[in-house]
This record gives sequence, C-alpha cells and structure tokens, in this order.
Amino acid sequence: MKYPQNTVRSYKGITPKLGQNCYIDESSVVIGDVVLADDVSIWPLVVIRGDVNHIRIGNSSNIQDGSVLHVTRKTSNYPDGYPLLIGEQVTVGHKVMLHGCTLGNRILVGMGAIVMDGAVVEDDVIIGAGSLVAPNKVLQSGYLYVGNPAKQKRPLTQQEMQFLKSTNANYVKLKNEYLEQQG
Repeated sequence: MKYPQNTVRSYKGITPKLGQNCYIDESSVVIGDVVLADDVSIWPLVVIRGDVNHIRIGNSSNIQDGSVLHVTRKTSNYPDGYPLLIGEQVTVGHKVMLHGCTLGNRILVGMGAIVMDGAVVEDDVIIGAGSLVAPNKVLQSGYLYVGNPAKQKRPLTQQEMQFLKSTNANYVKLKNEYLEQQG
C-alpha cells in the first residue's frame, strides 16, 4: 500500500519497514528506524518516532488512536539507549504513551497508560487504563496491573486471558476491513 509522503517518513536515510497487510491511518506519522511486522495496525493520530533509537512492533499488534511511541537515545550512561520493542498480539489502547520500554506478547495496555524507559512487561499482562509503569519496572506474566505507580492487582482470569487474544483478533479483522475499503 502506498501512503501519503508525510505518513511514513525517512530520518537520516532510514525508512520505516512495513510487513505484509499493515494498515497505517493517513493521519498518523511513522518516522525513521521502525519495523512493523505483518498485520500491524496503526490507527488515527498515532506518532511513532524511531529517530534516536529503533522501534519494533510484532505481528498482529495494534496501536490505537492518539498514542505516542518513542525511544531514548544512546548516551555514555546508557550505551544502548532504550529502544521500544513490542511483541505479537499486543493491543495498545487510545492515548497510550510508550517510551523506550519492552512489551512481550498478548498484552493489553489500557487507555491513557504510560510505560516508561527500561520497563519490561512480560507476556499475558493487562495494564489498567491510566496506569503509570515506572522506569525499569518489571511486570510479571499473567497479572493485572493498575495504578500510579502500577502495582500488581491480581492474577488474570481464564476469561481475561482469552480476552487478550480475542480483542487482538477483532483489531486484525477491523484492519482488514479498512484495507479492503481502500482498495
């Protein structure tokens, strides 16, 4: 698919790489060292800036309206900086801020949540809306985290574990409908 010039932008000669069947809303911006795997969807007004480090987004993940994804540059204190790594089947809710963190697979980041530099979110996690995940915090697999700062609330139920898969599948289906509509 061809995107408007301002939607997918190179930075210092590095152009974002897009997998098969990706959808990027034309009001969003994807810049620099960014790789979107297959079936990724980027919804309206999202900013993904891979200008001072790299961003990787895994298969079938979706980044919803108004979210901001950024990284931390490499410095003498942090020789690798903090890239942003997002696994597969991740749902990033509306107006989320992800900055230089690592997210595993099958995660739901609730609306308005913030995940900071060096934080690691293991597989199968729900982060409640409006939560703040502090720098370098590790969220263990299989739990619901809520609050500011985010704290482990309780183990996920079987129903919630299934929800992580179904909400993602719904966004892949919706993305496909948008792609079909564009022809």
